[in-house]
Amino acid sequence: MIRFIFTFLIGAFITISAMAQSSHFASGIVYHDINGNGVRDKNEPGIANVAVSNGREVVLTDSKGLYKIGINDDTAIFVIKPGNYNYPLDVRNFPKFYYLHKPNGSPKLNFAGVEPTGELPASLDFALVDGNESESFSMLVISDPQTYSVEEIEYYRKSAVETLKKLNGHTFGITLGDIVGDHPDLFEGINQATSEIGIPWFHVIGNHDENYDAEDKRFADESFERHYGPATYAFNQGKVHFIVLDDVIFPNDLTNSWYTGGLTDDQFSFIENSLRFVPKDHLIVFFMHIPFYNGKDLGENYQVEHRNRLFQLLADRPYTFSLSGHMHSQMHYFFDATEGWQQEKPHHHYTVGTTSGDWWSGELRENGVPETTMYDGTPQGYNILTFNGNQYSFDYKVIGEAIDHKMRICGPKVVPFKKHYRGDFFVNFFQGNKNDVVEYKVNDGEWKKMRYIVDYDPYMCGVRHKWDASEELLPGVHPSNPVMCHHLWKARVPTDVLLGENVITVRVKDIQGNEFIETYRYRVVE
Repeated sequence: MIRFIFTFLIGAFITISAMAQSSHFASGIVYHDINGNGVRDKNEPGIANVAVSNGREVVLTDSKGLYKIGINDDTAIFVIKPGNYNYPLDVRNFPKFYYLHKPNGSPKLNFAGVEPTGELPASLDFALVDGNESESFSMLVISDPQTYSVEEIEYYRKSAVETLKKLNGHTFGITLGDIVGDHPDLFEGINQATSEIGIPWFHVIGNHDENYDAEDKRFADESFERHYGPATYAFNQGKVHFIVLDDVIFPNDLTNSWYTGGLTDDQFSFIENSLRFVPKDHLIVFFMHIPFYNGKDLGENYQVEHRNRLFQLLADRPYTFSLSGHMHSQMHYFFDATEGWQQEKPHHHYTVGTTSGDWWSGELRENGVPETTMYDGTPQGYNILTFNGNQYSFDYKVIGEAIDHKMRICGPKVVPFKKHYRGDFFVNFFQGNKNDVVEYKVNDGEWKKMRYIVDYDPYMCGVRHKWDASEELLPGVHPSNPVMCHHLWKARVPTDVLLGENVITVRVKDIQGNEFIETYRYRVVE
């Protein structure tokens, strides 16, 4: 929500940072847990060339699966799994890929952090289990469940979880931050709901998941770490290298806001070191909470110099994609040279629609869950990302509607015959962007292009008016004010057509080559 190397290469050591020079190290083996019992048996070999990180350096295991990496007394050591292996899962279906080394535990905070972990094990071993070797796979993406209460966790369970648990064939899922709303003590409850989806599930930290009483950014994620592990990490699947980023700077000494979007020096080092072991023909996908972009109508969210520094690291990477949440609206943004992107093909950043919609507001549906349409007119939903080699596609699905519900058409129900009327109809193509083509035809007439606009969705203006104009209290929470919609098209409703009912057919051709059809009916009267 807006509130806003050292490398270990088969025995060769190359020192790149101060931490690697430390006299304190963690060492162990990454092994193939063939029988999945979580214990290394005699017949289970170490796995060579697996990346292990401390959040800054990245090392590779040797031919026997052994690694060694520098640590201090506040270190998350984690495995960056190869694409053909999987992480073992805990009882919540959350991946077991990390070890938190905090001998003294977290500092005292309002919400519990990590308990003291004691001495480091003599051999810190990580298991990997059999995975899918296919380069084609799909995953689920949600953002901002942002539950402020047990009641809202039930909203999340009844809407998102009940929908997602019925889906089949997806390799894993992820939540793009704002898992809860300012109450880390709700992590346990929402985790139990998420576990019911039944597939491996990763998490991104959001600004509403932070420990607000932390006086140093290093300790703002202590409660998150307690439940999910490191807030910045990476893993591979097929020909895709996923990098998960904590891009919330809190406490914030860079701007006048209480937080801002950006990255730390350690994170830049981690990204650079992680990419050293990723082939250039692989797709690099970033998951984060706060979007990269800034704009007058979007809010000044991100530190531009941080974004430019990241883009510099990606200058020779032809295949990239990034996703965020945070905005409670949906938008595609394409970065080019005018904003620091250093390749001819723009970088695609996708801010996905949220699972809580408009913070669980609006009238209650039959299942007791609020309608909660986002304030740009996007309904509550989730995304399916599909990968084939280094190519990707996205598909936004609306919770509680038919699987092919992709747009809403809003316009007058009746217009005068052959008179000047100025009645426009609008198409909100929920997962759309300015590069899509939206056309319409009246009855059996010719196809004509609709005009792309950035404006308020009239449907949302009507929702707000209904609440404000009501003489009685409506059940539920009052919706937010509408915001500019970046996937909206309009055209004039024709009056020089047949008297009586007429049908406007809308056809969308999106940038992925998909075609969607919807109809809108209106009457013409004398």
